[in-house]
Amino acid sequence: MTLDTVKLAQENPNTPQPYKELGLKDDEYERIKNILGRRPTSSELAMYSVMWSEHCSYKSSKIHLKQFGEKAPKSDALLVGIGENAGVVDIGQGYAVTFKVESHNHPSYIEPYQGAATGVGGIVRDILTMGARPIAVMDPLRFGKADAPDTRRVLPGVVAGIGGYGNCLGLPNIGGEIVFDETYAGNPLVNALCVGVMRHEDIKLAKAHGVGNLVVLFGAKTGGDGIGGVSVLASETFNDEKPTKRPSVQVGDPFAEKVLIECCLEIFKADLVVGIQDLGGAGLSCATSELASAGSGGMNIQLEKVPLRDPSLSPEEILMSESQERMCAIVEPAKINQFLKICKKWDVTVTVIGEVAEGNRLNITWNDELIVDVPPRTVAHEGPVYNRPIAKPNYLDNLKPVSAKLPANNEELKRDFLELISSPNIADKSWVTSQYDKYVQGNTVLSYPEDSGVVRIDEKTNLGVSISTDANARWSYLDPYEGAKLALAESCRNIATTGAKPLAVTNCLNFGSPEDPGVMWQFAESVRGLADGCLELGLPVTGGNVSFYNQTGDVAIQPTPVIGVLGVIQDVSKRTQMGFTKPNHEVYLIGKSDENLSGSEWAHLHGEIGNQAPKANLEMESKLVKLLLDGQEIFESAHDLSNGGLAASLTESILKNTIGAQISLSNPALELFVETPGRIIVAIDPKNADQLQALSNKYQIPITKLGTTGGYSLKINDLEISIEELNKAFTETFPKLFG
Repeated sequence: MTLDTVKLAQENPNTPQPYKELGLKDDEYERIKNILGRRPTSSELAMYSVMWSEHCSYKSSKIHLKQFGEKAPKSDALLVGIGENAGVVDIGQGYAVTFKVESHNHPSYIEPYQGAATGVGGIVRDILTMGARPIAVMDPLRFGKADAPDTRRVLPGVVAGIGGYGNCLGLPNIGGEIVFDETYAGNPLVNALCVGVMRHEDIKLAKAHGVGNLVVLFGAKTGGDGIGGVSVLASETFNDEKPTKRPSVQVGDPFAEKVLIECCLEIFKADLVVGIQDLGGAGLSCATSELASAGSGGMNIQLEKVPLRDPSLSPEEILMSESQERMCAIVEPAKINQFLKICKKWDVTVTVIGEVAEGNRLNITWNDELIVDVPPRTVAHEGPVYNRPIAKPNYLDNLKPVSAKLPANNEELKRDFLELISSPNIADKSWVTSQYDKYVQGNTVLSYPEDSGVVRIDEKTNLGVSISTDANARWSYLDPYEGAKLALAESCRNIATTGAKPLAVTNCLNFGSPEDPGVMWQFAESVRGLADGCLELGLPVTGGNVSFYNQTGDVAIQPTPVIGVLGVIQDVSKRTQMGFTKPNHEVYLIGKSDENLSGSEWAHLHGEIGNQAPKANLEMESKLVKLLLDGQEIFESAHDLSNGGLAASLTESILKNTIGAQISLSNPALELFVETPGRIIVAIDPKNADQLQALSNKYQIPITKLGTTGGYSLKINDLEISIEELNKAFTETFPKLFG
């Protein structure tokens, strides 16, 4: 096969090129030719196609995402914001924490195990490139109906992939979500979050500065797995039978990644890199163009020097490969020997493949033949930007209030209660979480099923961080603006119930096709809601991910903006857990309930969604966070009321430590199942009742005494459900579904 060089491209301008097959539109191809003043070489075409894909370029979302900068609140904690591999925040005592959530949805549908595993690997490397030691992961997951055959194919593989990769890395999995809904059939959402810690002075950035500095590729050798991978696949919808494009899914090696992590951390400690970038989506195309673009602009690469595990790969394939466990660093010549020495110590393959150059061109050669000559910014940061048509979807005009009849007597109430807590969205997820190592490294303080995961940062002072992820897609379906705000508020509540102060936000925005005006309206409203919500709560968005094309044929998933919030807790030994701890404590509801069942799990179980999402009251939510932090010392337990309402929260609080409760409700049929946001149940020693009332008065948030803890059952007025019945309903669902 003839090598397609820049010289050949100039001499043969009319050579047909498969740009459509690579996902480029006619006008995008013409734009590339205008940028270069000629047709692209096949290698340049490969680079532009992956970097201008939806997944890498954010071409449909950029104009909306800029709100996170325009509406950004002032934050003394923010050290590195949007634009780097991950955001970084100051948590005090000289420590900085970096965290981010990303998607690996489409590869996980094709190959569940490897798709999910490499999703974990990719987000871990994003955290590593900031100079941080990864300390924990979380996984918000969504699948089709729990009893659907395809869910039984996808879910076990995804769970095994997350557990297999994360456990081998020695990273605790401290939480996440598992949600089932028929709209995710064929489009599972596999989002992965990682958090890492460093000292302030150790922060690294993805920039290629300093003419003459060396471009060093290290880690695993490059193979044919993942060519076009997530970058192309995530810009395509699935039809009813199969993906329209089916490139190989990346194959991960967690043991290689574990070694790479330790190698990188030793390199960072010795201060041997000017800039660093992982090779994830779009592989070497991304790493070289982004490093050059963010730095001085010029870079020369000798592509034949890239170590290959498949020697048959063409230059185009090498540039597009998304093989895992690879990093690209910028190193000063005076430090290269020490860099090579550390890589040798860890038995990590390392090769100098180029250098930072004068000018503003990224030049790539293959055996001295020039095959790429491009301005790197046009590849990495100046791709197409689309202002897609937006239209409010018609379905919103046809929504109806929840019409299902609430239970009329104790028999019906008990039936609905047990049905709700045994539903896959509410039931115990231990079948999944038991496959994850939650306590490796020995710093996990709280993990699933707690409201948020908590990790100790400093063993001497007990400084720690709390992380939560949340999204109620039904509320976003009804009102995406309010849905995003509500997800943000819920994550903040989850953080605060443990005793942590919310500090910063990451997000993974999962939607259908951006070419659908209705989907773009959902997306635009979600971004507007999240930006407004973060501004009101004073929380900066540090980064995140957009995942489009999550749909089968014309059926899009419910809009699912997954919002991650990180908080700081000064002393993890004083954290508050969700489960009742002792008998004879008083149980209180903090917050006010309404009568709207729209978007609730109870309505979902009755085949309805309703017509009106709740309105987020962020002023009240902010006061609630302050109340929780102010009163932390008096709360024996605290648990957010969210999916499943009071019924789910009481069940979880009781079963955590097998301590029953006696509860009085004026309208149990409604109060047990409504999911009004901004509510917490707490248990306190009776002697602290006056203190709780004082907090209620101070923050003007109502409290209601529900009852007391103790016994071996849940008593609701004159209805009694034994702990054995609760436990059976709550714990048997997943083993029955998945074996």
